[in-house]
Amino acid sequence: MSRPRTAPPRRVEEIAWDTWVPVDRATLTFVLAGGRILLIRKKRGLGAGKINGPGGRVEPGETPLACAVRETEEELGVLPLDPVALGELRFQFTDGYGIHVVAFRAGRFAGEARETAEAVPLWTPLDAIPYDQMWEDDRHWLPLLLQGRRFRGRFVFEDDRMLDHAIDAEDAASGPA
Repeated sequence: MSRPRTAPPRRVEEIAWDTWVPVDRATLTFVLAGGRILLIRKKRGLGAGKINGPGGRVEPGETPLACAVRETEEELGVLPLDPVALGELRFQFTDGYGIHVVAFRAGRFAGEARETAEAVPLWTPLDAIPYDQMWEDDRHWLPLLLQGRRFRGRFVFEDDRMLDHAIDAEDAASGPA
């Protein structure tokens, strides 16, 4: 006799986040300079074709900070200087895939952004971020990162469609911790 299959979670509250274990750990890094943000159009991998920040999977033995620097340099030829971790993002997909992402912000950098096999660089004015070409969740937490606020987000996706989300953010008055 076969056991009945349970439906995958479709709501944030259906997931035991305190015991949740992601399949992958990754980073995103957003470099800000001169009223602009350095974004990428991904050429391959998860989110190919979408606009996002540079980033990727944390390698075994690597810290999220080291990953953020390495991935930004590999994808764009830019070295983020003094990146600060502001966000913790947990994504659960209905197909069973889960990814934990640490989001970094850097106000200084070295090098010149260039296209690579992984990404096309896009220096974008802060008042013209193309949220309609990004993952649906970005419009909910990227403004917090731009404000320098710390935050934690939990998201449920089916393919590239967000089904539910919850975000906890520090008080705007308290500033970066």
